[in-house]
Amino acid sequence: MTKPTRKNACVFGLGWGDEGKGKVVDLLCPTFDIVVRFNGGANAGHTVWVGDEKFALHLLPIGVLHETITSVIGPGVVVDPVQLISEIDGLAARGIAVGSRLKISDRAHLVLPYHKLEDQLGEKSAAGDKKIGTTARGIGPCYADKMKRSTAVRFADLIHDDDLESRVRSIVADRQTMLRALFDDDGGLDADAVIADVMMAKTRLGGNICDTTTFLHDSMDDQKTVLFEGANGTLLDVDHGTYPFVTSSSTGPHGIGNGAGVPAARVSTVVGTMKAYATRVGSGPFVSELTGDMGDKIRQQGNEFGTTTGRPRRCGWFDAVSGRHAVRLTGTTDIALMHLDTLGGFDQVGICVAYRLDGKDLASPPAHASQLEAAEPVIEFMPGWPSDLRSIRSFEDLPQAARGYVERLEVLLGAGVSIIGVGPERSQVLLRGDLRDITPSPETTIA
Repeated sequence: MTKPTRKNACVFGLGWGDEGKGKVVDLLCPTFDIVVRFNGGANAGHTVWVGDEKFALHLLPIGVLHETITSVIGPGVVVDPVQLISEIDGLAARGIAVGSRLKISDRAHLVLPYHKLEDQLGEKSAAGDKKIGTTARGIGPCYADKMKRSTAVRFADLIHDDDLESRVRSIVADRQTMLRALFDDDGGLDADAVIADVMMAKTRLGGNICDTTTFLHDSMDDQKTVLFEGANGTLLDVDHGTYPFVTSSSTGPHGIGNGAGVPAARVSTVVGTMKAYATRVGSGPFVSELTGDMGDKIRQQGNEFGTTTGRPRRCGWFDAVSGRHAVRLTGTTDIALMHLDTLGGFDQVGICVAYRLDGKDLASPPAHASQLEAAEPVIEFMPGWPSDLRSIRSFEDLPQAARGYVERLEVLLGAGVSIIGVGPERSQVLLRGDLRDITPSPETTIA
């Protein structure tokens, strides 16, 4: 297959996660040599179907399912080694050997049992509206240790720190004291068990650890093409999302510099994924949320249950206010609009075109969560379309109302829709513009 003229690309979410990034990354993979995860950790979840087989990946880049691709976990990712090894072993049991096709940054940080305990105990102790909605995978506490520095463990330490075991014991002792003081409970944290995880990571993953930043730059200098795979969504970005109901990393293409060590200037195709409606998992403001029968109908038709947590997702009308904010923030060049088929059969579909707060219409999201909670959606309704779009293979063959909906979103968002999902199968994707040279294969489906 001919590789695209625009060499390096990024796929990321424009919402609160769960936008179908896995499907888009898997669709684009055959045109790239390297796929890179650059942020987040096991709180991400991409579900991929190959024939009748389901693959649920949380840390491994989607590229591992393509035997010609090298997959990279960058320095910005926080890695639970037990989870990663479990994913590698799970693929091996199904005939997919990851082996040397996976490279792990020596600068990436390890998520260890005390991180997950702190996450779990902290969320459990939080009252009502104080709950963040964490996946309890230890992501936030690990990033906190990264900033604290003295309590962090990196993959480089597995190779070069001769005193690592003693240092881990000291960290565990301090963490036990902290957990007991905060929560009157240390969760049975055991230093020997933590060290066993660290040593297993050293044994099992040591051969995959390297300077991935140098590897990526050398590869690009050799004309290799790189696809950067974002985790979570832009509205969960620690700096630009609906704070404090966010994750702990930079989730969009602006995170590639820190998360992979590659300047943004080397990435020219920026594909932001979003659904034809809005969803959110866990706590946090959601201006366009539908809490009644209509929200339930979207949830059931779209199978809106979390890959990582299994939790039912909150559903609402498309939010063009937060969407435009995310598009402008990230420099999106192409939008992948997924789940257009889910809205099939509705008499009318809504778009949130403004937030109304204190009698005024806002065109961009306010910073404080209390303002977002108080805001009301200004909804513009458009005609619905027939329920079955799954056999359609070109934008021009969509019902007029569906085409009008997509075109209205393009105007509101300020970017073109280049990929449209009309069903779960890989072949049920419509391509427009410069992305037409990608040829989907019908044998793989994405949930």
